[in-house]
Amino acid sequence: MSDSSEKELERYVDSKLEVDHVEPANQPGADGRKYSIGGRQYSTSGRRLSQWDAMVIAKEGGAEIDDEIELLEEELKANPIKHGLLNPKINVNPAHFTWLLVGFASMGGLLSGIDQSLISGANLYMPASLHLDTSQVSLVASGVPLGAIGGALLLGPINEAFGRRMAIIISLVLYTVGAALEAGAISFGMMVAGRVILGLGVGLEGGTVPVYVAESVARKYRGNLVSLYQFNIALGEVFGYVVAAIFVNVPSGSWRYMLGSSLVFSTIMLIGMFFMPESPRFLMHKNKPLEAFDVWKRIRGTELPENREEFFVMKHSLQEESTNPSRRQRFVWLDFITVPRARRSIVYATIMIFLGQFTGINAIMYYMATLMTQAGFNSKQSVFMSLVGGGSLLLGTLPAIFYMERFGRRFWACAMLPGFFFGLILIGISYEVDVNNFSAVSGLYLTGLILYEGFFGSYACLTWVLPAEVYPTYLRSYGMESSDVTLFFCSWLVTYFFSDMQNAMTRIGLSLGFYGGIAVLGWFYQLLFMPETKNKTLEEIDILFGQPTSQLVRQNLGSVAETASDLAHFRLSKVFSPSAESTLPEAHRDSVVGPMAKEVQG
Repeated sequence: MSDSSEKELERYVDSKLEVDHVEPANQPGADGRKYSIGGRQYSTSGRRLSQWDAMVIAKEGGAEIDDEIELLEEELKANPIKHGLLNPKINVNPAHFTWLLVGFASMGGLLSGIDQSLISGANLYMPASLHLDTSQVSLVASGVPLGAIGGALLLGPINEAFGRRMAIIISLVLYTVGAALEAGAISFGMMVAGRVILGLGVGLEGGTVPVYVAESVARKYRGNLVSLYQFNIALGEVFGYVVAAIFVNVPSGSWRYMLGSSLVFSTIMLIGMFFMPESPRFLMHKNKPLEAFDVWKRIRGTELPENREEFFVMKHSLQEESTNPSRRQRFVWLDFITVPRARRSIVYATIMIFLGQFTGINAIMYYMATLMTQAGFNSKQSVFMSLVGGGSLLLGTLPAIFYMERFGRRFWACAMLPGFFFGLILIGISYEVDVNNFSAVSGLYLTGLILYEGFFGSYACLTWVLPAEVYPTYLRSYGMESSDVTLFFCSWLVTYFFSDMQNAMTRIGLSLGFYGGIAVLGWFYQLLFMPETKNKTLEEIDILFGQPTSQLVRQNLGSVAETASDLAHFRLSKVFSPSAESTLPEAHRDSVVGPMAKEVQG
């Protein structure tokens, strides 16, 4: 967003947050100390604030936040949380606990990436061993995304019934069973069963891990740490190609060792996740404030003012969600249709997922070795050269991991799409070069592949970060279920129909015309409709998605016009400098917050 747009929004927000200085009321009530905010009275004990008013208090600062934290501390001492075999507690400094939690949770991406790339190497030998025809090979290759659709459909119910942590543990059990069936398969049916069960784990874990991380970490690290999940997917894909290269020369059953190797990683992650706590926001969503506070102290601590303020806002925001009289008690997912704020989030997240898949990434990763043979490499060379694509994707994620929060979401989306479109151009050109000129074909193809995978690495991070943070908390499980189903259904479509699409469209038609065309359309969509969620708490993002879409488009048009002017005058340092801190959007308080802005129950 441009500086002028930021200043305009900041002036608006400041005017909205002009309230009386928070001072103790003259007459404390029986329910605790009372405060006056904008002429209204609140008590620290048992009070209910709207999301907006809690954010006002957090902005102003004051003793009422400290008082509420102290009350929770006293209640926790009087009623300590019990920990048992299924919910063990480990004592780790909060400064390090976040990294431990993110490290183990993000290993799910490692598993997902390994299982995506292992099949690429196994497909060179497994079809002959199991006597599979072309259609059976396609079904085996697409078995994981097909099973992942089923896992995604389980995501909402399992998350709501058992929580984020247990959903991840269940997915790891599915990973283990599926990988064991794959490695021991003696028939087409057994192989497909293993792939589909493995896919169930991928679908369940893929939508849960980003939410688990986003709900647990500090806002200033959220984009970076959720991006770590995509880094682990790319790292897993490289590991998969390495494992395939290690076992490629095994005389018999090399593909069994390849597919069975993921059991090592799923076992390590399963052990680690048993010692991780539940997401504090999920516990608050389930009306367990004391348990949420206990987890918050362990993973975030309460010494820093920003951690205390964020917990304060989260507590009152989620309590208001749970008591909102306009909220559906049954068929709550219908709010995605009837509530504008929820509708905007699901449309936005769904389009981001679509763009991430229909620009071809999973089809290229699943058929990497096959595409290498089309470029002129033999079977063994194809396995080793697949590391080029996997390594480029891995390296491409690093800038987003380190700088996602510094430059903002819009920068990575709008800057990366043109980059990997140029890579698709080179890949398309390589198909038109004389196949007898191996040096030219391979040079163009590998250069295009490196550019495509490298730029896509940073863009792919957004397809996990944005859906994990844009949904309202009470709809987050259902929203991620929708995003997950969309992701894996699109992945299955581009994977299963890849060979048929390539035959019908020609190689250049598929890579440049279809994948490249969608990338161009997506770029214009993001320039106009993509909001900036950088450095916002999940509660502040609620406010952001409450503004009318027309207002967002006006802000983005102003930003695009200013950026175009800077490029025309070669002010490149301004274009590529870190974005300003984002603010809350311009929107009328009642239309943004809706029921959240109403008077609070006493």
